[in-house]
Parts: sequence; C-alpha cells; structure tokens
Amino acid sequence: MTDTYQAFVDKNKVIQPAKEGSLSGLSFAVKDVFHLEGMKNSAGNPDWLRTHDAAKETAPAIKRLLENGAKLEGTTITDEIMYSLQGENFHYGTPVNPRDPTRIPGGSSSGSAVAVAGNITDFSLGTDTGGSVRIPSAYCGIYGFRPTHGNVPIEHVIPLAPSFDTVGWMARDAKTLKDVGKVLLDNQQISGAFSRILFSKDTWELADGDTQKALSPSFSLLEELADEPSWVELAKEGLPFWANAFRIIQGKEIWDAHGDWVKAVKPEFGPGIKERFEMASHLTSMDANPQLKLQDQIRTKLFELLKDDALLILPTVPGEAPMLNLSGALVEARRKQTLQLSCIAGLAGLPQVTIPIESELGNAPVSLSVVAGPNQDIRLLEWMNEFVASEKFIKGRG
Repeated sequence: MTDTYQAFVDKNKVIQPAKEGSLSGLSFAVKDVFHLEGMKNSAGNPDWLRTHDAAKETAPAIKRLLENGAKLEGTTITDEIMYSLQGENFHYGTPVNPRDPTRIPGGSSSGSAVAVAGNITDFSLGTDTGGSVRIPSAYCGIYGFRPTHGNVPIEHVIPLAPSFDTVGWMARDAKTLKDVGKVLLDNQQISGAFSRILFSKDTWELADGDTQKALSPSFSLLEELADEPSWVELAKEGLPFWANAFRIIQGKEIWDAHGDWVKAVKPEFGPGIKERFEMASHLTSMDANPQLKLQDQIRTKLFELLKDDALLILPTVPGEAPMLNLSGALVEARRKQTLQLSCIAGLAGLPQVTIPIESELGNAPVSLSVVAGPNQDIRLLEWMNEFVASEKFIKGRG
C-alpha cells in the first residue's frame, strides 16, 4: 500500500511472521528507534543515522510479535531523538494526520500513529517516555497503550530517559490493542473487576470546554461500572510541580544517555529540539535530586490511591490536536500543559490506555485516558474492551 500520509522511513522493510500465532493476518509498523538486525536507525535525525552502525540484533518486542504471527511492514518517522510531543520533524517532514491534515499528528511516535490511523497497518509499535504513544493516539483518533514501566522488554531500542522509557502500541480497535498486549506482556494474566472509579479534579481543570463537553457523557457510564465512583485531588502542590519534576529528571537522563554524542558530533537539531538539548546539558544531580524525592512521594501516593482495584479517569490531552506550524512560544505553552496530564503515569511507571471518543468537534478527535495500578496491564486492557463494547458507550459515541 502507498504511503499516502508520509508516515514511513522505509515502507519496504518487510519481515514475514516467524510462525503462526494469535496475531496471524495482522500487519504492524515500528518507530525508527527499534533495532532490526542489519538495519541502521535514524532516530529522526540524519546525524544519528550517519554516526551509528547497523543493528546486530532485532529488538525482543519485535521478535515476540513475529513469533506470534504478525508481519512487519515498515519503519516509521519519529521526532528527533524522541524529544518532542509534536510529530513535526525538521529533517524528514511531518506525517499527515489522517483525521485532519491541517493539524499535527503528535509525537514522538508520529509515524506509527499515522500508519494505524491511515489504515496502512493494523497496529504499530512506538515508545512512550513522556506521552509519545498516548498523545499521537489521541490526536489521530486511535487506541494507544503505555504499559507498566519494565513490563515489556525494551532492549535494543534507542533510549531517551531509561527510568521512564516504555514500549507502547497503537491500534484502530480495542480488541487488537488487547491482543497485541497479551503477546507483548507475555500472556500476563490478572483477572477481576475494578471496584473503584476515580476522577481527578486537577486533571479535568486542564481540559478545554469543548473537550470536557465531548467526554462528559462517558462519566455516567463509568460511574455505573464502579461500586465507589469519586472525585479526588491528585496533586496538592499542583500538577505544574509534577510536570516540572518529570521535565528535570527526564532532561538529566537524556543528557546522561546522549550528551557525549551531542558534544562529539554537534548534530543539527530542528527548532524546539535544539533548545531542549541545550536545557538538558545544564542539568546536574543537584537539580535532579529534589525532584527524585518528589517522584518517590508521587509514586507512593498513586500506588496507595489505586492499589489493585481502582481506575483513574482523565483527559489524555487538554484539547484537540494543535494546528501545524505554530510558533515556538505556543508550542511550548501547549507542551507544558500536556505534560501535566501525561507525567502522571510516567512518574509512577503506571499503565495507561487511551480511548478515542467521537465528538461534535468536527474532524479533530478527543480522547479519554484510564490509568491503573502497577502490573494491572492485561486487566486494564480487558476492562477497556468491555467498556467500549457496552451499549451505552456505543450510543454515546453517536
């Protein structure tokens, strides 16, 4: 199939399934940060491509998919060194958002989201550090999943910030998202209903009016599914403090991972990426240590809040996908606001599923997110399938 939406780095990189399995008949694409034996990765930057050798081994996550019957059909564009949430690549171009070509696709797993939303592949792999699967899924109107940190093997994947990096995946339908999860999570089996549904006031205050209006019909159904629906305040100190902690810890880890390469190669970075690497280059342990203490407190709080029987409901992003080619100041303002939502699961290493919701906003999709306690990945995916298959949910979507 032609790459109408400019999602791919190499559409001809095809690997047949290793054997039959639960994913037989399904095709997938992978973000250009996953190692494929004998192939060089660009990580969204020509200088990275030029200065790195071909991979000696294929990433275990890809092997699991091939061994379960899926067929690889290409590698997809990413934001430069995965350090953006926009999806606009200065060097390789911006994949076209199939739902609204005037809007960004979201990043950094932009090409992977577009390949799925554009019906080119059945599902795709991305990485999610600060929201890089959840955000493009929301902007492109598809399902996306970030697993519990460490629950899907991330070996032979180019790192960004290792203590936050996860292998995530996207699909057009809930069943495929769950089926892929059962393979990647090595058939982790956890059953049982979630008895508590939590809505957090501080996250919903970040959503714009149209988004709140579009997502609110789901509330009554969600409340019916729980014995104890309730509203909570997540961050007494304010979500901007949580997002700042994430930004500093992530930036320090990014510089630790890639600083030597940046200093040696002096790569050409596009707008936004250049400034973020510059910021990261000045971070020290003295900057990161107080934020790491706050992260420990956040993790403890969220583990205690969710345990193994609660779900946290929040908007995935504050509003519809921004328009293409916005100015740097506007991009940074939206990035900071979006990180206040996406940092929650990231700081605590929790699983989060992104659910597309039909709305009256025109072509621009809106998206609901659900966060569960640690290691509740399969259980969350099964719950999500039941939720979206319910008659009231289907009616509420139009």
